[in-house]
Amino acid sequence: MTYQPANPESVFTYGAPQLKFGSGAADEIGYDLSLTGAKRVLIVTDEGVAATGTPQRVADQMAQFGIEAFVYDGARVEPTDASLLEAIDTARASGPWDAFVAVGGGSSIDTAKAINLLLTNPGDLMDYINAPVGGGQAPSQPLKPLVAVPTTTGTGSESTTICVLDVLDQHVKTGISHARLRPTIAVIDPLVTFTQPAGVTAASGMDILCHALESYTARPYTTYERKTPEQRVPYCGANPISDMWSAKSLSLLSGSFREAVKNGDNADARGAMALAATFAGMGFGNAGVHIPHANAYPIAGRVKEFRPKDYPQDEAMVPHGMAVSLTAPEAFRFTFDASPQRHIEAAQLLDPGAERPNDDRDFLPQVLVSLMRDIDIPAGIGAVGYDESDIPGLVEGTMKQQRILAAAPKDVTEDDVAAIFTGSIALW
Repeated sequence: MTYQPANPESVFTYGAPQLKFGSGAADEIGYDLSLTGAKRVLIVTDEGVAATGTPQRVADQMAQFGIEAFVYDGARVEPTDASLLEAIDTARASGPWDAFVAVGGGSSIDTAKAINLLLTNPGDLMDYINAPVGGGQAPSQPLKPLVAVPTTTGTGSESTTICVLDVLDQHVKTGISHARLRPTIAVIDPLVTFTQPAGVTAASGMDILCHALESYTARPYTTYERKTPEQRVPYCGANPISDMWSAKSLSLLSGSFREAVKNGDNADARGAMALAATFAGMGFGNAGVHIPHANAYPIAGRVKEFRPKDYPQDEAMVPHGMAVSLTAPEAFRFTFDASPQRHIEAAQLLDPGAERPNDDRDFLPQVLVSLMRDIDIPAGIGAVGYDESDIPGLVEGTMKQQRILAAAPKDVTEDDVAAIFTGSIALW
C-alpha cells in the first residue's frame, strides 16, 4: 500500500555542509580551520589510513596557521558502540579540543561525529542512538567544527547527519541522526582516494549507488503527514532538490564505477566517484534511504565468518556498502509498483545502454546484478554466510530500523522483508 495522508506535508527541508572539492583540497584544511579560531585540533582516522601518511600530512600543514594538531588512529573499520566509547574516552582525556578533522572512510567520519557529540553534550552514547535500540535523544548543545575528508568513495558521511554503528549486545547496526552531526566542511580531494583497493572501491561504491537509488525512489515528502517546524527531521522524503543530486550521482557512476574498480589509477574515474559519493550524500541525507539499508544493518551485525577481499582479515565483517547491495535487486523489485517510472529512469541513468526487459519490474534489478557481477560483489546473502534458517533473525533486525523503513515508498511488513531476504540468498 502506498501512502495517502489526511493532511499532506507541503514543506521540505534541505541541508548540506560547506563543500571544497578538487585535487589538493586536503592541503588547505589548516587555512579553513584558522577561520574558526581553532588552536587545538584532533584528527580522527584508522590505522590503515594513518599508514598512508595522509592524516599526518594534514596535521603538519596546520602548524603554519598556529594550530596544534594531534592524530588519533584508533577508529575501527565498521564502528561499534565499544569502539566509539573508547575513542570518546581517549579524546576526552586528551582534550579539550577546538575542532575535529576526520580523515578516512565513513567509519572515521562517524567516529569523529560521535566524539564531537559526546564531548559537547551531556549523557551517554546510548542516550543518542536511534529508538528503539537507544534513547533517541537530540543533542541540546551545539557541536564543535568538524571537517570531513573522505579517503573512500562511498558513505557520503561527509554530507550527512548520520553516525552509524554496531550495538554489540543487540547484534544490530543502527545509528545516531541529528542535523547537528553534519560536518561543517566536506573536503573532497580525489588524490587521497587513490590508496583505496579494488575490493573497498567496489563495496563502498555500492553504498554510493544505493544511497542514490534509495533516495530517488523514497516516498515523496508530500506523502507524509504535515509536521510542525520542530517535528521535521533531516530525512524528509524525496523532493526536487534531493532528486537532482541523486540523479546526477547515478549518471556519474554510470561512466566511472567499473573503471574505478578495475583501474584505480584512473584519475578521472576516481574524481567522478568522489563527486558521486558527495552528491548521493546530499540526496539521501535529505530524502532518506529505505529497505536495502534497513536490511544491511542485521546483515552486518549478525556476520558469521565472512572476510571480504581487501579489508582487514583479523575479524569477520560484511562491509556496509556490500551489505546494502546484497538485497538491493530484490528490494527494488518489491518497491517497483510504488513508482514504476522512477525505477525505469534510475536503471537508464545507471546503464544507458542496457536492454530493457519484457517486464519493467526486472529492469533495475537486472542492471544492478550486471554491475555487481562485473565488480566482484558476492552473489547474494548466501555468499556471505547466510541461509534460510537465518532469515527470521535478519527480519527481526530489519524491523528494528523503523526510522529508515519509514522512507520506503510503500508499507513494508515482516513477510515482505522475509521474501526479499529469501530472494536474495542467490542473486545469480
